[in-house]
Order: sequence, then structure tokens, then C-alpha cells
Amino acid sequence: MDESRSTYTTFRQLLAACLFIAMPLGIGSTTAAGQDRGKDITGHARVVDGDTLDILGVRVRLEGIDAPERGQRCKRRWLPLTWRCGRTATRALKTLINNQPVRCLSRGTDKYGRMIGVCFAAKQDLNAAMVRSGHAWAFTKYSTSYVAEEKIARAHKRGIWRAKTETAWAFRAKKWQASEQVAPRDCPIKGNISARGRVYHMPWSPWYARVRINKRKGERWFCSEAEARSAGWRPIAAI
Repeated sequence: MDESRSTYTTFRQLLAACLFIAMPLGIGSTTAAGQDRGKDITGHARVVDGDTLDILGVRVRLEGIDAPERGQRCKRRWLPLTWRCGRTATRALKTLINNQPVRCLSRGTDKYGRMIGVCFAAKQDLNAAMVRSGHAWAFTKYSTSYVAEEKIARAHKRGIWRAKTETAWAFRAKKWQASEQVAPRDCPIKGNISARGRVYHMPWSPWYARVRINKRKGERWFCSEAEARSAGWRPIAAI
């Protein structure tokens, strides 16, 4: 009887030790509320767009890069046509991850409360790979980490460098400015209530033009993402 009890106790101790070791790797029941955006994080990643991930309920913005927005189109090199560079960037990031666990090293948080991170799938730096493959710009306004990768992509005319292309930040600024002209009180973010719950659409969202605000349903306009988030709304998820 004493020997069985001793064996059971040893088993429980081993199990507890395994769970303790597993937790930093993102294994186990962890929620957004339990995660600290100031710490590194590892787990299964859902790709939001070409420079944003959701891991264990934490939204991670890839540090030092800026990918085309999902609704953005870019010019082709020779023909007067465009291609869906925003959608392509999202798919490129999914391909790089390839359902592998993603580890993000925290570089702090941005003004929207998102974790800023340098992320890896296996040993591959996802931030660097996105810029090197021509699916994102080096976001030199905030970081010069990937300037060398951008030079490589530009030299080989990869992705967004096939032809002269509007940068993602210029695209967002133009969409915001145009939307401000028709939105009430210069507050162009659309708060929509649907089967997905309370979500908001930025002016550069591919679904923005189709959304109609119905105030009787409780839908509303927001002036900033911070305002929308503090009111309990979340950004529309990628499809």
C-alpha cells in the first residue's frame, strides 16, 4: 500500500513538472487575459494579414515591416493591370508558417495594445522572409531592421517591387482621408454587428464599402481603433 502511494505521488510530481515545462511553449489552456504582451509567446498562429498574427489570444504585429493591406492591389510590371498584393501577402505568411508553432520575441507594445514581435517558424525569421520575398516593405519609420532584405527584394523585382507600387502606409492614409469626407464627425471607422459579433472595419478593409451603419441595431462610427477597442469592439478577422 505504501509502495503504491509512493508511485502515485511520483507520477503526480512528474506530470506537474511536464505541464510547467510545456506552458512557455504555448501548450495548455492559456487565454488572452492570461498572456502578457510584454513577454515572448509561442503557439499556433492565425494569420490576420501579411504583418499580423493572433497567437493564444494575443494580437502580434510583426516588428519592422509593413505588408500591403488585404484590400490593396499593386501594379504589374508590363501590363496596365493590377494584382491582389494584399491577399497574396496574407497567403505568403501562411505558407511560411505552414501550420508550425510560431515563436515571437516581444519588442514591446504599440499604441493599440498589440504586441510588437520578431517571429519565427522553426528557425526562419518571418519578418525578414516577408520583406526578402517582396511581400512587405521595411517599415523604416519605426525600424531599420530589414533594410538589407528590402534591397534584395528590390534588386530582384520580387512581389511589390515588380513595378512602382503605392506603399501600405500611403494607401491607408489615402483611404482614411477619403473616408473622413463622408463619415460623421470625421470618424470613419465602421462598427458593425453581425454573426461575428461586434467588429469594426478600417477604411482600407476590403469589406468597408459594403458595410452600412444601422444605428437602430446599435452599430456606430468610431474615430480611432483605441476608441473602438475600449468600447468592446474587435477588428474584423481575416477570411
